[in-house]
Amino acid sequence: MSYPSPRVYNYIQKPRPYIKGKKRFSVYWSWSYPWESNRDVTELDNRFSTMTEVRRVAWPNYENIEFSEKMFLQGIAGTLELFHLSIVRFQQVIESVTGQPVPDYQRIDQAGQRLPIDERILEDTDTLMVFGLDHMITDQEASADEIEALKNWLKREDTCLIIGPHHDVGFSEDMTQRQQEYRHHGDRLVPRQQRFGKYTRSLMQGLDVPVENRFGLRPAVVTGTKNQIVPLIKQADQDARGWLQGVNTFNFHLHLPHYAVINDAKDIHVLARQPIDMKHPHPFIEAGNTEFNMFLWMPPKGERNGDILLADSTIFTTLFGGDDSLEQFWKNLAIK
Repeated sequence: MSYPSPRVYNYIQKPRPYIKGKKRFSVYWSWSYPWESNRDVTELDNRFSTMTEVRRVAWPNYENIEFSEKMFLQGIAGTLELFHLSIVRFQQVIESVTGQPVPDYQRIDQAGQRLPIDERILEDTDTLMVFGLDHMITDQEASADEIEALKNWLKREDTCLIIGPHHDVGFSEDMTQRQQEYRHHGDRLVPRQQRFGKYTRSLMQGLDVPVENRFGLRPAVVTGTKNQIVPLIKQADQDARGWLQGVNTFNFHLHLPHYAVINDAKDIHVLARQPIDMKHPHPFIEAGNTEFNMFLWMPPKGERNGDILLADSTIFTTLFGGDDSLEQFWKNLAIK
């Protein structure tokens, strides 16, 4: 009988040697694990659900021994652990293509150990994925040293920075609008206000990436299905690298951010848009929109030899499903 490799915690990562054509991926969660998991559960807004709340809303999906109080954390920490578990498939797919393991870093981990983005991460990384799931109220922000380290890293050939700020639900002080947004996406686990991504926003500002994550929009699904997402609207003429070659859909998620391009910047290409579920009103729909920006690319320019991509973190998890099209997208990131 074969067993998977044992999971390791509190492990000092050994450097991965550079092998041409074998990209080294690293995942970086921008949150403070203690600050997120210690949030007051009586607060209605701007926190993750507890695992108990997840079990109640998603019943009976997590009613097994693996997710019981005997085996799994039941507070907010349990929900954070779900995110770690949900990228295992992505890690496996990337390692199968590149032959390189995919480490999973956190800005501040369970033991309170702080790890900013610096040479310890960048030295043996070719593709860095920064997942912006930090609530804004936890005040995570990229330092000047981190911005400088990333700028220098992006001067290297064959580097790629994938930035994934999540949604910004309920930014308005108008309670009626917040309720409208909530009814649009329909996820009982998302509060009326849940603003993510101060770290990734500061990163984008420091790196001159003219994008802002806005709203939490429900994508349209194929008629007669509950979660079969409709195909992407692709801009193939702008996809010179073939990032979306063989890719028709990502995975369905109830509340995806619109990556708004600021000031009509010309240096960034919107490679894919996602049609919106139009059955429930939303301010973005009322403004005349029927789709939102889903996947963006900033090709190398000037001293920056690396690519910058924008894609939501949920595209890389299995919490919300996945198929061959999604896995092809992951593989494209590894080989293009």
